[in-house]
Amino acid sequence: MLEFLYFRGNYSFYMANIWLKKPMSAYHDDIKNNKMKQVLGKWSLTAIGIGAIIGGGIFVLTGTGAYYHAGPALALSFVIAGIACVFAALCYSEFASILPVEGSAYAYAYGTVGEIFAWIIGWGLILEYAMGSMTVAVSWSGYFNKMLHLFGITLPAYLTSDPASYTGNGFSMNLPAFLIVLFVISLLVKGTSNAAKANNILVVMKVSAVLFVIIAGAFFINQENWHPFIPDPAKVLEGDKVKEAYGIKGIISGAAAIFFAYVGFDAVSTQAGEAINPKKDVPFAIITSLLVCTVLYILVSLVLTGMMHYSDFNPAGKYPDAIKAPVAYAFDIAGQKWAGYIITIAATLGLISVLMVMIMGQSRIFMGMSKDGLIPKVFSDLNTKTVTPQKNLMIIGLVIAVVAAFTPISKLSEMTSFGTLFAFTMVCIAVWLLRVKEPQLERTFKVPFLPIVAVLGIAINLFLISQLSNEAKFISLGWLALGLLIYFVYSVKNSKLQKKS
Repeated sequence: MLEFLYFRGNYSFYMANIWLKKPMSAYHDDIKNNKMKQVLGKWSLTAIGIGAIIGGGIFVLTGTGAYYHAGPALALSFVIAGIACVFAALCYSEFASILPVEGSAYAYAYGTVGEIFAWIIGWGLILEYAMGSMTVAVSWSGYFNKMLHLFGITLPAYLTSDPASYTGNGFSMNLPAFLIVLFVISLLVKGTSNAAKANNILVVMKVSAVLFVIIAGAFFINQENWHPFIPDPAKVLEGDKVKEAYGIKGIISGAAAIFFAYVGFDAVSTQAGEAINPKKDVPFAIITSLLVCTVLYILVSLVLTGMMHYSDFNPAGKYPDAIKAPVAYAFDIAGQKWAGYIITIAATLGLISVLMVMIMGQSRIFMGMSKDGLIPKVFSDLNTKTVTPQKNLMIIGLVIAVVAAFTPISKLSEMTSFGTLFAFTMVCIAVWLLRVKEPQLERTFKVPFLPIVAVLGIAINLFLISQLSNEAKFISLGWLALGLLIYFVYSVKNSKLQKKS
């Protein structure tokens, strides 16, 4: 009986303090005691942002976005998604100039709104980065298989298909997706500096390939493919479900579906603990990477839908594999197979950098949450030789590899979009609250017209969440409910802030 009363009394205390905020002095202590190596300059940080943004959005989801959502008007979907991102990016930049620590939006919320709010954001970020990593791994597998085909090699279908997509009998898994995750983990555990150098090289290759697509593809555009630019609303079959596509609604749903492609600038903020001059360089990298990639996305989507009619991306049509590697197939169909070789190889290599940045960002968020006691200590343990969270990376890598090997890409991408949009909404709210509550804090970057920017960011992100499929919303809300259960069962009792109280 006494034990029960003791537990009940303590639990009542915890419940009363779930809105505790992490004091700014604690953040300054974290910065002083940071054991990570500060090796990232502003251009390395920008390369991390570009490396994460340019990936599945251009090389894979342009096909699904054009066929299942917007048609040639996919370019407008990228414009809407880019505008929504600008508001969130400005808010991220102000936060990064105040709190240059790993943890991204989770860390920002902990110091401004409170622990429960920070936990919800952190849990949403886990969904964003985990699902994003899995999506990219499956995307890489599609391009890897395309590259093998170019050289006359074909892997068995049961080793390149998840069980839901496999049409044969017996066991199946996406083995390339599984193996590429393990390969990336082997690079990351060796150290941030080496990973950043590898990322820089891959980003240069990838941007060069994107520019090649835009310039070379412009010569093979058939303007009739753009008419009508906004197709009339129609029904399309996605898997075994019929869905509404095209028209204005299709443009908006397309923006929601491809939104995960913009996760990259968020990944920049997760690396603040390893930046040389985070208060200035992180805001610069966030905004620069977003603007550069938005322009490239719009141009590529215009070229792609000009080269190939959006209806030809139908997986049940005459080009069934085009939806998996749309850019390469567009050049194949144009009779330029030599270009397909260049694009396929560049995309195969380039997607590795996206996966690298995604997993790196995920591990840093886990580190921040672990340091605060909200998840087990194993996620913040550093390898003394490489100064990397080796155990953290290995656990994350194994989970991502297994799920990517057995899950369809369409399910993963919408879940990623939910996590991203949710985190962006919370950041817009939190930066506005902090400006009101603590206007005296030093800010090397300030959001212009903050109330307007924050309100627009919140409204657009919530609206795009409403445009996601009901299945994605239900699964994501279930994920958030699971997160709250874990918080009240484990995190609230192990929180360092709660214990100090």
